[in-house]
Amino acid sequence: MTNAPWRDPALPAEARVDDLLARMTLEEKTAQLYGVWVGAATDGGGVAPHQDEMTSDFDWDELITHGLGQLTRSFGTAPVDPALGAQALARAQRRISEAGRFGIPAVAHEECLAGFTAWGATAYPVPLAWGATFDPSLVEEMAHRIGRDLASVGVHQGLAPVLDVVRDPRWGRVEETIGEDPYLVGTIGAAYVRGLESAGIVATLKHFAGYASSAGARNLAPVRAGVREFADITLPPFEFALREGGARSVMAAYTDTDGVPATADPYLLTELLREQWDFTGTVVSDYFGVGFLKTLHRVAGTEAQAAHAALAAGVDVELPTVHCNGDPLVEAVRAGEIPESLVDRAAARVLRQKCALGLLDEDWTPEPTGPVDLDSTANRVLARRLAEESVVLLSNPEGLLPLAPDTRIAVVGPRASDALAMLGCYSFPSHVGVNHPALPMGIEIPTLLESLRTELPDAKITFTEGCDTTDPDTSGFEEAVARSTEADVCVAVLGDRAGLFGRGTSGEGCDVADLQLPGVQAQLLDALTATDTPVVLILLTGRPYALGRWHDRLAATVQAFFPGEEGGPAVAGVLSGRVNPSGRLPVSIPQTPGGQPWTYLQPPLGLAGEVSNLDPTPLHPFGHGLGYTDFTWENTEDVYAETTTDEGHDVSVTIRNTGPREGTEVVQLYLHDPVASVTRPDVRLIGYHRLTLSPGEARQVTFHFHPDLSAFTNARGQRVVEPGALELRVSKSSTTTAHTTHLTLKGQERQPGPSRHLTCRTTAV
Repeated sequence: MTNAPWRDPALPAEARVDDLLARMTLEEKTAQLYGVWVGAATDGGGVAPHQDEMTSDFDWDELITHGLGQLTRSFGTAPVDPALGAQALARAQRRISEAGRFGIPAVAHEECLAGFTAWGATAYPVPLAWGATFDPSLVEEMAHRIGRDLASVGVHQGLAPVLDVVRDPRWGRVEETIGEDPYLVGTIGAAYVRGLESAGIVATLKHFAGYASSAGARNLAPVRAGVREFADITLPPFEFALREGGARSVMAAYTDTDGVPATADPYLLTELLREQWDFTGTVVSDYFGVGFLKTLHRVAGTEAQAAHAALAAGVDVELPTVHCNGDPLVEAVRAGEIPESLVDRAAARVLRQKCALGLLDEDWTPEPTGPVDLDSTANRVLARRLAEESVVLLSNPEGLLPLAPDTRIAVVGPRASDALAMLGCYSFPSHVGVNHPALPMGIEIPTLLESLRTELPDAKITFTEGCDTTDPDTSGFEEAVARSTEADVCVAVLGDRAGLFGRGTSGEGCDVADLQLPGVQAQLLDALTATDTPVVLILLTGRPYALGRWHDRLAATVQAFFPGEEGGPAVAGVLSGRVNPSGRLPVSIPQTPGGQPWTYLQPPLGLAGEVSNLDPTPLHPFGHGLGYTDFTWENTEDVYAETTTDEGHDVSVTIRNTGPREGTEVVQLYLHDPVASVTRPDVRLIGYHRLTLSPGEARQVTFHFHPDLSAFTNARGQRVVEPGALELRVSKSSTTTAHTTHLTLKGQERQPGPSRHLTCRTTAV
């Protein structure tokens, strides 16, 4: 078939795929609609619940004679040397292409949430830390490096980024999200997509859509979000990542919204995604998501019915392994129960993507072209920079930080000497490595204790754990208090242990009932703050925890959201003063463990008031963060201006560094809508700009606001820009406003189209 039109790279992809589909049998077409997970456990010992019942043994040689859509996690299932893994993947691809009539290889996919989830690959900070940087360009650079590493070993598709907006911080997967604001999630998420796609890797948007809005913050619980919340908070980050990032794949969420599972929702996956947003890529199921239509959602009675529902809705590929889209689908099509046109539609999308990846070309080769190094020096330098930018200084009331270089320090806490304290649940050592305790970590991960000793060589540092992360044993408190009493300062290092499905305090399936520090760490902190020694609290976590209990008793508080393999040196650098902290909170820090769920995107009735005795006001608001220098905001007098509902308006402030050292201010723009046709969040982020200034330096930051950024979904379900008064608040955080422009929009109500402005362009001169 070397002369067949589908082999001709000069022809349009559409023509090539049409020719190929016409030659394929039903079995060959359906083979493109599933993945295979080689090595996945089928005995109940897998990484995920239901894995054993959804994964069955198969005859590999027989299966691949029809072709294969995807290969699942050749590197992320068990530890494998990356160079040897690349060779093994190449051999598997050769076997697949040689076994089928058409010689078409599979798309190899891997997880890459916080770096390539493979043994020996760089473990970058988790997405919540990306959000804390407010630095899309740096996230884009990281994603490009991740993409290059994936491509170097023969991987084509990455299952990232997660674009769920935090709605309840008790949810276990908060660490995987970018934050609680759709604008921040959308801009950072689109940057990640651009970086991954620029390396030739297919980015996969997760989890479409509503997954993070599950009731009670329980993993996979039903979603009861209203139409406007879904439209204005849940969906925008996905639109950002498609329109401004160029993502070529979307993963359907596990959850159901108002009774309709996302995997079987034709409005979500076809009408909205393809017809309104013009998406032309592939939709893949979350792992076992098609089968779950039968077993968990109970909207299908058989595997064939589950396959039918998913295909009809718009799911193209069943991941991670064949269950519903194999023999059950073939038999149902032959019986006339499922239209073959649904198979053709999905197979065409898969093959067009393979065409774009070069997998239909005759000169395609699976062998890696160069040396494999998944944790290069350049990767580590970038991981360090990301970690440093992500650390948030929450409080430093007496200026105790930075620490004196020769001080006596008692380091106390269960996260100080554990390398895994730096990693989220999708970093390989936490995700897979914990199941192989005899195996070396594969990457160097300095602990905070080690890093602090390196950072402050003249300091006198002692250490004791005090307690475990989750164990209720308090017998170590006495020694912890004794060490603290002997020191000039106590550095308490507390937080989470990432894991999966209840095997950690943060991570997938590790949901919590409230936002109290895990285990007896709160009691340990009580004991430490009862001494006369100043306590600096360091939090290494995957979610925010309630800190109001100790607010007036801490000398300083530093928040780091699982900062990755270079997180130890980054946090130690903040403590020593080598690093001037510039991170800002992507999620609010609550005052008390209860009164949740709460994020800052609240209409008036969601704020503190006389109608309830519960005050949800956070201890530290979204966007908050301190540093070691001072900034003066100039030209901050209130301004009154007019424009129309379709014409832009510029808002400017001047920022001057009046402190003793270089520092970074994150200038944030919030929208307040005093009167609207439906209730609106009191404020919401619509723009931001990271500004680094030398001592004495000043620059003017200008936000080029367009009224499209004020659009919302009205009572008729239409996205509209309404005329009337707005307030554009240039701020240091969501609650600290430095300048307000009172802007009146004149003219008619307007419905911005699909090409509306999504981002607020900024300049600094």
